[in-house]
Amino acid sequence: MANKYEMIAARVTGVEQVTPLIKRFTLVRQDGELLPGFTGGSHIIVQMKNADGRQHSNAYSLMSDPQATASYQIGVRLEEQSKGGSAFMHEQVEVGTELMISTPNNLFAIDQSARKHVLIAGGIGITPFLAQLYELHQDGADYELHYAFRSPEHGAFQEEISTGVHGAHSRFYIDSLGQSLNLAALLADLQSDAHVYVCGPKPLIDAVISTAKQLGVADQRVHWEQFAAAPATGGAFTVVLAKSGTELKVEEGMSILQAIEKANAAQIECLCREGVCGTCETRILEGEAEHFDQYLSDEEKVAQQTMMLCVSRARSDRLVLDL
Repeated sequence: MANKYEMIAARVTGVEQVTPLIKRFTLVRQDGELLPGFTGGSHIIVQMKNADGRQHSNAYSLMSDPQATASYQIGVRLEEQSKGGSAFMHEQVEVGTELMISTPNNLFAIDQSARKHVLIAGGIGITPFLAQLYELHQDGADYELHYAFRSPEHGAFQEEISTGVHGAHSRFYIDSLGQSLNLAALLADLQSDAHVYVCGPKPLIDAVISTAKQLGVADQRVHWEQFAAAPATGGAFTVVLAKSGTELKVEEGMSILQAIEKANAAQIECLCREGVCGTCETRILEGEAEHFDQYLSDEEKVAQQTMMLCVSRARSDRLVLDL
């Protein structure tokens, strides 16, 4: 499949420690030109290279004003189980560091048909909403933000949200202070023309989706985003690369992409390894995929025509791929 992104040479002009675990990075183009325009909810892929030549690629939400494209801002949480990307950003990136970044893509856009927008954020999941808040305010939209985090020092960007124009639209829930977000009550009061957006840890996303279902909220009114690859669960299965006839066993806990790379069986481009960029989309010739990506639409997943090799797995014992 063709690469859906163009890469841009960027330079870091600002690094700010926002919470003990989150840093805000400001990026500009190395050539001094304006960066591409974007809409709230967009992400970019950031490519990083270690001194030993190893490359990491991570997707990060753009959190700056979409109207101001002289620079981009992203927020990066240092993950305990970092695959290398967040550790690199926190430990090696400083003002002046040069990075490659992709053009923006949006899988989490504000639905313009909604009359009201209810934003639910958990922890680092606040980042895509920051750009959306700019848009919603500029459009004069009806919106509210519900932002939950574990303790006061981990409430990234809380002060600038609460003291700015969004303060009257925002509520904060701090776990260590016994403040919990009651999803059932929030969604039970949802207006019939309101849409819900959630970003944050998987348990929060799952809870919003299941609560909305129980309350009869239509699926198309619930939008979610999570930048973390789904765990490679399920038993082992066989993948056949049709062009070479190569058969590979994909073990439990391993992705198809990892199995192909381990065997050096084919060259696969994958920018994000998290099921959001679409660059490893591959045609399915036989068998059925268990889709864990956020790139394909529900209709495309049901059609079983293509799959993302970085996160999705087999529903059948055997998959034949157009590779």
